[in-house]
Amino acid sequence: MTKTFLFFLVTVCFHAAAQNTNSFSGKITDAASQPLTGASIHLLNTNFGAAADGEGSFTINGIPNGKYSVQVTAVGYASQRIEVIVGVDVVPMTIQLEESTSQLDDVIVTAQKQEEDVQKVPLTVSALSSQQVQQYRLWNSRDITAIVPNLYSTNSGDNRNVTSIRGITTTSYDPAVATYIDGVNQFGLDTYIAQLFDVERIEVLSGPQGTLYGRNAMGGVINIITKQPTNRTTGFAELNIGNFGQQRYALGLRTPLIKNKLYFGITGVFDRTDGFYTNQLNNTNFDSKSSVIGNYYLKYNPSAKWSLTLNIKHNENRNDGAFPLAGSRADALDKPFTVNQNAVTKLIDNIFNSSLVVSYAGHALNFSSQTSYQSNYRYYVDPIDGDFSPLDIVTIKNNYGDNWNKVKVFTQEFKFSSPASSSLLKWTGGSYMFYQDNPVKQATQFGKNGNLFGSPPNSSSINTSKSESKGIAFFGQATYTIARRLDITTGLRYDYENKKQNVLGEYQIAPDPSFETRPDTSAIATYQAISPKAVVSFQLKENQTLFASYSRGYRAGGLTALSSDPSVPPLYAYKPEYSSNIEVGSKNVFFNNRLRLNLSIFYVKVSDAQVPTLVLPDAVTITKNAGELTSKGFDLQMAATPTKNLQVEYNFGWNDAAYTTLKLSQNNTEVDLKGAHQIFTPAFTSMLAVQYGYEIGQAKLLARGEWMRLGKQYFDLANTIEQSDYSVFNARVGIAFQKWEVMFWGRNLGDEKYIAYAYDFGATHLGNPKNYGVTVRVSF
Repeated sequence: MTKTFLFFLVTVCFHAAAQNTNSFSGKITDAASQPLTGASIHLLNTNFGAAADGEGSFTINGIPNGKYSVQVTAVGYASQRIEVIVGVDVVPMTIQLEESTSQLDDVIVTAQKQEEDVQKVPLTVSALSSQQVQQYRLWNSRDITAIVPNLYSTNSGDNRNVTSIRGITTTSYDPAVATYIDGVNQFGLDTYIAQLFDVERIEVLSGPQGTLYGRNAMGGVINIITKQPTNRTTGFAELNIGNFGQQRYALGLRTPLIKNKLYFGITGVFDRTDGFYTNQLNNTNFDSKSSVIGNYYLKYNPSAKWSLTLNIKHNENRNDGAFPLAGSRADALDKPFTVNQNAVTKLIDNIFNSSLVVSYAGHALNFSSQTSYQSNYRYYVDPIDGDFSPLDIVTIKNNYGDNWNKVKVFTQEFKFSSPASSSLLKWTGGSYMFYQDNPVKQATQFGKNGNLFGSPPNSSSINTSKSESKGIAFFGQATYTIARRLDITTGLRYDYENKKQNVLGEYQIAPDPSFETRPDTSAIATYQAISPKAVVSFQLKENQTLFASYSRGYRAGGLTALSSDPSVPPLYAYKPEYSSNIEVGSKNVFFNNRLRLNLSIFYVKVSDAQVPTLVLPDAVTITKNAGELTSKGFDLQMAATPTKNLQVEYNFGWNDAAYTTLKLSQNNTEVDLKGAHQIFTPAFTSMLAVQYGYEIGQAKLLARGEWMRLGKQYFDLANTIEQSDYSVFNARVGIAFQKWEVMFWGRNLGDEKYIAYAYDFGATHLGNPKNYGVTVRVSF
């Protein structure tokens, strides 16, 4: 089979080499016909590109004849997409760019694993450029809450984000919303890097993306792309200082080592803060934390058609107060940003991600292979407080050496797609494989006050599990242009997954040795799923598109962990979760790309909903299939430049997500929670951002205001822990001069007190208080 595949690939490459080729040349200017030195020209879905010289001119040779989409970008100017026919359009072109202060960008995304105009993609995609990431001051992926309609993201203080899109929310360590960074599926809550750094763009795909993205993309996909090195040497340095001891330093460099052949890129970030919480027990800062992040690229182009990219990322987090939780909602709001805990420890969280991408872009087809390895070693140096009180009742220990609590993931994706010059039929297909190893050892320790929880003092319940997951998937999607304005898209994915888990339960009363309470036992579960998709897209005009789609979402099942809950035996297999999704939408661009207005309406029905229950004092989450959920609503996105230097963005989402059936066991009785609203799902999300720039010679004064408002939401399935509507106001003001920028910023300027996260037993974490500081940035 391997020989057959290699023969096929060599044949394709030989056929591509035999095709007629031509050149594409031209000149890039501004509105006053002045040349734009260094402007970038890229043929979408190929490795062909160039940078304009000192006269704004460029030439790209050896391009196979055909029709291509070309993206043209320059710093300070709105990016533009044009269509060219190489072999016909041989006369040098003059391409004129407008300033970004007077026109919106033509945004190119890879939402369907091919580069294309976001306004032509027949699904709801929210795209944030690198400039917008700086304007919104996005340092963590959870900060995109409400910027993307019907998206809510938060964490309990330990830097593992829980994200919900359209009422489909993460309820376990297998996310419901998949996060990809530079094409690599972050797989689980343990192995992904939440901090944002040197971002090229962020794409958020709302709704299930099972066909192309597979497992854990049931609610949607967050696709983060960082900046890669090119033939131009570029870089930046950034300093941030703020209250609460905030310090954030970032430095990046991207440069060619051998022009057109070998490139190198590096970005480093150091971030620290004293934290927002105070520990009443000793009147000290509780949640001070720091992190060191690195992102490294080495890219080699053997030819214009082949490319090899090695990427390594790492993140070392240190947190002196993970889980800054008040005992209840009332305690959190009565005494905001205070805890009273006797067991204080340091969280060590080391994340490593690496990938190797080999890609070929030819006349007959495109091919890529991506191999990745991810690991996360996460533990508490000393046992962490498990009762959130000053008493010595419960602590959780997981520091058993690096053979335990270290998650390792290997993934491999092969992808084939239609060539860039394809016109009527565009297709993508391939396979995806993964292997995950997750050995966990954790002890629930009862201290001298352990009798308050009904356990002898100085006793421990020790749970050990060894979990392995592996799977393979085959996927394909094709779009056919039936008429000039009518496209039909169909897709299908097959997933197979195998899970194996061993559990061992032990009990110890110090200083006696431990004894088994649950002998070492194992179980295996397998899951299969087919995820279809169908889309109809119709172009009313060049800049107006209507679409309607049906898709099926899928989240794999699993095996129940070992816990102290006698009603749930360990290794019990819970079933996969499925959803049926219908969406209709409209995408529109008006007034010569000065106004963009998109609207989509959705309906989701989830069967065999996986419902989590946190078992205490074990700190173990048990998942059951307990009901059915329906979610309906709409997304509205608007961006405009009414006049030069004035930018307005408004995003609104309305979402009604409730369980049509939900029966849970509580205190050995069955409770019917039919009609309960979904957790971590605000009734609406709203974000209004207005920015204005005033030019003074070569400098520009900038002022920006943001108003985020979230509707009522709940944090437990019984809907007893709620957060009413609230607003958060952010601002940014400063001056930009050539390559320098100095900005003063403030977040939550009204110092709104609101619940950001709460467990179903009541422990509550507040959203960040008023935070302000200054950013100094230089780009080169």
